[in-house]
Amino acid sequence: MPWHTLIERGERLPAHPDLAEGYSALLQRLGPVTPFELAVTGARLMATPGLAFLVGYQAALRVLWPSAPQSLGALCATEQRSLRPADMQTRLDDLRLSGRKDFVTAGDAAEWLLIAARCEAPGETPRLNLAVAYAGEPGVTLEKLPAIALMPDISHGRVLLDGALCELLAGDGWDAYVKPFRTLEDLYVLSAMTAWLYGVGQECAWPQALQLRLLALLAGCAQVSRHNPSSAAGHVLLGGLFAQFQGLDGELNVALAAGPAAWREMWARDKGVMEIGAGARAKRLAKALGASLG
Repeated sequence: MPWHTLIERGERLPAHPDLAEGYSALLQRLGPVTPFELAVTGARLMATPGLAFLVGYQAALRVLWPSAPQSLGALCATEQRSLRPADMQTRLDDLRLSGRKDFVTAGDAAEWLLIAARCEAPGETPRLNLAVAYAGEPGVTLEKLPAIALMPDISHGRVLLDGALCELLAGDGWDAYVKPFRTLEDLYVLSAMTAWLYGVGQECAWPQALQLRLLALLAGCAQVSRHNPSSAAGHVLLGGLFAQFQGLDGELNVALAAGPAAWREMWARDKGVMEIGAGARAKRLAKALGASLG
């Protein structure tokens, strides 16, 4: 990680009404980067917490699928608010996908889609494959859902699949992709949001001690990014990073209150995204601690 690119202040990119075009503009600014560099230096340049979140999400996707195209993508797993394979109805049959995925992050703007689909024979235990489908191809329909209060600048979409031709990724869809992605998303979104806050702190001349603590948290994120997302040690370390982040809440509130209202209002509106998945994260941490102490 070339830390000087984060520590040296850079001009933020303006918010683009088209998420795909805004992401393309970011990649042109950054040039070739690793997923962690994308999450940190990319999010630092974003105009809003929501756009920083989107950059972290894209970085996590590229760890999950290193051969991902450069364009905007999305993981499509949730159906009726559930991630359980047994609750999924989307099916894979002879490289054709049929079903529906709900509440896909930036799904209406994505150019490629990672689809979790059931593939077991009748009577067998539910099993998943992960397939790649492309927006605009026959049988793939994207619908934009109404904006929500949290990060209203990041759209969500519904994906409708009707015999859509796809490609398969190697490995079990649950164990190799859907399950580890929850940890990858936690880590890379934490990295992105911390970098965004660090940028605000630079621009608003926050106390040096707070800026240094944000940098130290990012250094910890860099270390954890080297761990297997399924490892017990990685989950314990990730729990430590979230504890550090939560410990900064009071200082961040004081610093934001002393600066421009726009930053304070955006963070107050969107910071709840850091609590999404907290319950599942706590269960993974407890299991990892049990494994490491057992």
